[in-house]
Amino acid sequence: MSDYFEEMSRTPLRDGEAPNSMLHMARFLRDSGMWDLLWPDAKLPPPASKDAVENLSEIKIESTESKQCPVCLKEFEVDDKAKLMPCQHVFHQECIIPWLQKTNSCPLCRYELPTDDEDYEMYRKEKKRAVERERDLETLHNSMFS
Repeated sequence: MSDYFEEMSRTPLRDGEAPNSMLHMARFLRDSGMWDLLWPDAKLPPPASKDAVENLSEIKIESTESKQCPVCLKEFEVDDKAKLMPCQHVFHQECIIPWLQKTNSCPLCRYELPTDDEDYEMYRKEKKRAVERERDLETLHNSMFS
């Protein structure tokens, strides 16, 4: 019969080691619903759209370069099938598909794929516009005071 730590895939604290109280506080805030009240904009992105995931390029690993999948850290074998993200990062299909079913971004560079969530897409557009406006203001400022 396995104990609690084995069932939960955890390790017990070592002698003299203190628990991480900030982690406990964050879990408490999340579980009690206070996290959303305190930080309403700190939401995880929605999953990538099904069309975007289905349209990812499938490539065949041809060379014996020492490349590895960034998710599972296993080396690619010759003739393995892999998925190529638009950001040119390569992943095992069985690694990246579950990831994209939870969030819409590349695990390495955070390149965002489109989602089916209209509200999130509007939020992304507004965020992009804000960055562009900030850049335009900086350019205007520099042209006036340089």
